[in-house]
Amino acid sequence: MRILVCVKRVPAPGSRINVRSDELNVDTAHLGFTTSPHEECALEEAAQIIEEHGGTVTVLTAGPTEAEEQLRYAASVGGTEFVLIPNDSGHDWDPEHTADAIIQAISGLEAAGGEFDLIMFGNESADAGGYQVGVRVAVALDRPVVNGIKGIDIAEAGFTVRREVDAGYEVYQFPGPAVLGIREGINLPRYPTMKGRLASKKAEITIIASEANPGRQTKVRLHQPEERITETKILGDSADAAGPIVDLLDELGVL
Repeated sequence: MRILVCVKRVPAPGSRINVRSDELNVDTAHLGFTTSPHEECALEEAAQIIEEHGGTVTVLTAGPTEAEEQLRYAASVGGTEFVLIPNDSGHDWDPEHTADAIIQAISGLEAAGGEFDLIMFGNESADAGGYQVGVRVAVALDRPVVNGIKGIDIAEAGFTVRREVDAGYEVYQFPGPAVLGIREGINLPRYPTMKGRLASKKAEITIIASEANPGRQTKVRLHQPEERITETKILGDSADAAGPIVDLLDELGVL
């Protein structure tokens, strides 16, 4: 089984996000970064598949040189081969540009090592949330694609996958090669072991320069909503608080 997992370097969940004065990019000066959560689950699912069926997990990212950090993390939790498509422009490529760069890289990797049975993306990235790149790659490669995946079964005839809907699950069956958008919750990603962390420092990362055409989508601006400020007012800590509480309930229309 040959699997490719595409991951993205994103600001750590819970980080305070500030927008630069140009309103086009995020100020990354004081941000921590991690792998997008859906993609962490995709990587874990790929690692579990090759543990059961054998094979390799190639992990690919398009991003700045610093994204090697996410590839080395992937090496510590089950990845076996690693590819970086450098983007040192200082801003994210649009989905069309990103997809084109990934498609070119996949074509080269498959020409050298054979077809990938599965290509996995996160359902959507944690920062942009565009839901586009995986679908664009699948269409360009003429492969079946299903998003929102919460379960994968493998048989000789191909794959059976499940995704949640309001009434339960939808089940899809199709032959490989295929593209899947993995959703957070399909599994619980493992923590890297000390052995894995040490091995990740020696992982060899292949650099594939992109010759992709710039996308036709233009970012107009990033809007940062005003922060909501909530105040807590202590009405009292004894029987003296009873009167103010009654007044407050009356003001709210509860009484």
